Amino acid sequence: MKECFLYKKLSEKKVRCQNCSHYCVILPGRRGICGVRENIDGKLYALNYKKVVALNIDPIEKKPFFHFLPGTYSLSLATVGCNFKCFSCQNFDISQMPQISGQIIGEEIEPKEVVRLALENKLPSISYTYTEPTIFLEYALEIMKIAKEKGLKNNWVTNGFTSKEAFDLVSPYLDAANVDLKSFSDKFYLKYCGGRLKPVLDTLVRLKNKGIWVEVTTLVIPTLNDDIKNLKKTAEFIKKELGPDTPWHVTQFCGKISWKFQHIEDTPVETLKRAYEIGKKAGLKYVYTGNVPGLPTEDTFCPKCGALVIDRTGYIIHRHDKNGKCPKCGQDINLILK
Repeated sequence: MKECFLYKKLSEKKVRCQNCSHYCVILPGRRGICGVRENIDGKLYALNYKKVVALNIDPIEKKPFFHFLPGTYSLSLATVGCNFKCFSCQNFDISQMPQISGQIIGEEIEPKEVVRLALENKLPSISYTYTEPTIFLEYALEIMKIAKEKGLKNNWVTNGFTSKEAFDLVSPYLDAANVDLKSFSDKFYLKYCGGRLKPVLDTLVRLKNKGIWVEVTTLVIPTLNDDIKNLKKTAEFIKKELGPDTPWHVTQFCGKISWKFQHIEDTPVETLKRAYEIGKKAGLKYVYTGNVPGLPTEDTFCPKCGALVIDRTGYIIHRHDKNGKCPKCGQDINLILK
């Protein structure tokens, strides 16, 4: 374990965690909402420090990133724990483990060893993913600093419920973020995620203002966040606050692999197509459907002439662009290639 970077000591050995937007006040001997930060005699410790529960080499498209280092692979890692309790979570066995069982498991791997593995496998980036990277900030930040020195890119797959204090620490070393914008409803966040909407929107704007590449993902869940009004608000926010070049991934929900939504049917393809059209009508250049391989709506088309630029089937891609330009008209298609 390691003493946390961001917390404030209060009276009677209580502490206020400043790591995420919950800002938990934690009594001695207790843990925060994430289940991995514990107050030990008036000091806050990250119990998951260096404890890797998942470490894999993934296609970058799996995150999903479609415009950040397309066609490459990324070293992906996580520890247990999360500051949300999403009913739709597909990695609940590791994200909710500390809250459910109190266990904090993982293989101890030094930050420099993580970077060495990425370099050894000739991977251009490290992804902090599977669970919420904010809850293993101390570990992630140490890896990110070393990775940056070695010329590697760092990307987060995040729920966006990061505190401003944590954002300020991480942002100098962060190259890209895919943020889950789960719904444009605060009620949805409160009831089904254990969080709030505004801090997520604030994080998205901070990312954009810092010049960090942003992609947004919305898991479309039947009857809960799939209505036209909600999807339209999401698309309009992305267009207005993040810009029309920001990719929006609208992905299919699968109830069978979710934590608490196993009774809900999978998202119909027609619903995803409708969300795609809503995004395009709002003025977004790049809208993608996800988790349904083979649809043309997971391909990248030139926003100017409509030519096929990147052909995708699942995580297999065929690029037709010329160094990030449309092969037909030369239009920039907003790719981060290095």
